[in-house]
Amino acid sequence: MNPGTTPDARQLEAWFSAALRPADPPVAGTLTGTVTVSADAAGVPVVDIPAAGWVAAATCARDEMGLDFLDWLSAVDEPEGDPAGLDVVLHLAATDSFGTPARSVRRMMLRTRVPDTALELPSLTGLWPGVAWHERETSEMFGLDFTGFDDRTGAGLRPLLLPDGFEGTPLRKSFVLAARAAKAWPGAKDPGDSGRAPTRRKTLPPGVPDPSWGPREPGAPPASAAPEATTARGGAKVTRTPEVTTAPEPATPAPGDATEATGAPDSPPTSTPETPTPETPAQPDRPGRTR
Repeated sequence: MNPGTTPDARQLEAWFSAALRPADPPVAGTLTGTVTVSADAAGVPVVDIPAAGWVAAATCARDEMGLDFLDWLSAVDEPEGDPAGLDVVLHLAATDSFGTPARSVRRMMLRTRVPDTALELPSLTGLWPGVAWHERETSEMFGLDFTGFDDRTGAGLRPLLLPDGFEGTPLRKSFVLAARAAKAWPGAKDPGDSGRAPTRRKTLPPGVPDPSWGPREPGAPPASAAPEATTARGGAKVTRTPEVTTAPEPATPAPGDATEATGAPDSPPTSTPETPTPETPAQPDRPGRTR
């Protein structure tokens, strides 16, 4: 085949019909049908084939048509189809067209319908070993079993993305998302699941220094009692001074009180030491300055 050309629908039907002719007869539960060719929105040929000839069609595309590059494999849930099931899609490309001057890569999509009554499809790991990850993801997300799967590890068809113990197939349209009230979330990953209410760290507005920063004036209160700067709703800065609690002054005894009768001396007055105020040093006289 010329690397720069793409076969038309009639040629594709003829090639794949001939390739599917010697395939094994379809087993119970699989679909039978003829090869039909269409195109997607980008103009890429889409070849619909029966599920029984899945491996034969992929072999024909790789060996006879030169589509040797496996791009991706996935599935689409079609619960309202006839019959209802999965559309398994295989996207292929030709490596000999990657470096053509026209920059036109030859692509093609193989598609087959697998009914819900028999969710089985032959594996393509014998043609492309790298398809193992695609088939593992499709199996765990849609519940499709790929028979003959072999990724050369001996571990079989196992989950790829979902955690151990996950129940259900998330990408099927029949999958019901369980609410957290019905099924607890695995792990305390949300603030509300940690048992305590979320809190926000209090910060000062931009440009307002921390009260504990910088030198203090003599006799100034400690940094913990310094005014706290906050921000009002309008963006204005509000200074809040902490409340200072003072002891009540002693009551002055009235004339004729029991203290005067007994002649007990009055308690000495309490004096509060005054905070010395630093004096401003006198500046020397300068010429031309009148004091």
